This record gives sequence, C-alpha cells and structure tokens, in this order.
Amino acid sequence: MRVSEFIDITLTARADMPHWPGSGGLRIIPSERISEGDDYNVSTLHSDLHVGTHVDAPWHCVSDGRTVDELSPDVLIGPAVVAYLPEVEVITASDLESLNLSPDTQRLLLRTSNSELWSAGVAEFRTDYVALSPGAAHWVANRGLRLLGVDYLSVGRFNEGPDSHRILLGADVVVLEGLNLAGVEPGRYELLCLPIKLKGADGAPARAILRNIPSVNSPRNEAGDDS
Repeated sequence: MRVSEFIDITLTARADMPHWPGSGGLRIIPSERISEGDDYNVSTLHSDLHVGTHVDAPWHCVSDGRTVDELSPDVLIGPAVVAYLPEVEVITASDLESLNLSPDTQRLLLRTSNSELWSAGVAEFRTDYVALSPGAAHWVANRGLRLLGVDYLSVGRFNEGPDSHRILLGADVVVLEGLNLAGVEPGRYELLCLPIKLKGADGAPARAILRNIPSVNSPRNEAGDDS
C-alpha cells in the first residue's frame, strides 16, 4: 500500500473541541443558508486565537515581540524532527538532551501521550497534559531552535504560569500548539505550517502538514539522524 506523502497533523476546528478554561472557544454562526431561501451558505466565525492547532507569536508574551503577520515563512516551513516521548509526565531538559538531535535541527515537534487524547476523541479539557518544564524551555532556547511544536494546547504546564512561554517567546522561538501527532513515526519530515496572517495578532489558527520523506524515516534512523 502506498504511503501518503503528506500527514495532516492539524486538529479539526469545531465548537465542541477542548479549549483553555475561560476561553470563548470557537463558534461558527450561520448568517445565510440556501435551505432558508438565501443564495449562498455564509457563516461568521467567532474564535479565540489560541484554540485548536495554532501558532503563538512572540508578542503573545513579549511586549515588543513579533506579531503573527511578522513571522517569516522560513521559520514555519522547512525540515523538522518529530520526537516521541511516550512515558514522560513533564518534559525536562534531560528528556530533550536524550534525543541526540542533529546540530542542524531548527524545528522540533514533540509527540507525547497527549496525542492519544486526540485519537481517543477526548472532548473535555485536561489539566494533566504533558508539557515543558521551564528548564526544558531554557534548553530549547539555548539550543537555538526556531520553532517548537507540542501536542496539546499549551507548551507550559497548567499550574506553572507563563514561564515556559516567556522563555521560548522571549528567545524568538515560534511555538506551535495543538498538534495531533498520533501515529506519526519519529523522524525527519518537512513541516508546512500556515497560520492565518492576522495583522498585529498574538496568535493564529494554523494548518500544519508534514511531508513524509520515506528514505529518511527508515526503522534504523533515530529522530535526529541525518543519514
């Protein structure tokens, strides 16, 4: 069976998807419907910018940081490593060091047990999701990564405040949250991430796709192996 060249790692945006407590979530409100005699089907979208699969721009936590419309496609599109950390409850600097990433890695996507929540269709927001410790965020910033992707709605743990966000975004690392990496094998891919280009915005919904590179993702190759 032919393996698809592309893997969609985007959550389907819908009104009943999990969202951060206090967020307005997402609503699609009908304004015109053919079934009611209108010429077109037209809807209005009301949405928090940080629901589903979305990008956090540095301005989300840094007063003089870049906004979404100022993010370069060079950061959002390019080679990426998917790493699998199935057993961790919190991602530490030691966990990231153990990945033995290639020195040229610029984009890292972390698959954890969070992705199994998406594949199981868990609709309620979970406060026990796996995320980075501040120490891990410092590791990413010091490592010079340009983009970090995680498979739940925040890069930081629920009860630890904004520290991990501030560390990453303060280092101009673009954060990609709400990925569905269920079933994605660890390895090297091409990431295609296209957030809505919203003027002056702190974040934006995004479509995130991986392009499969079968010759790279063979069973003998590790997450960061360039061979």
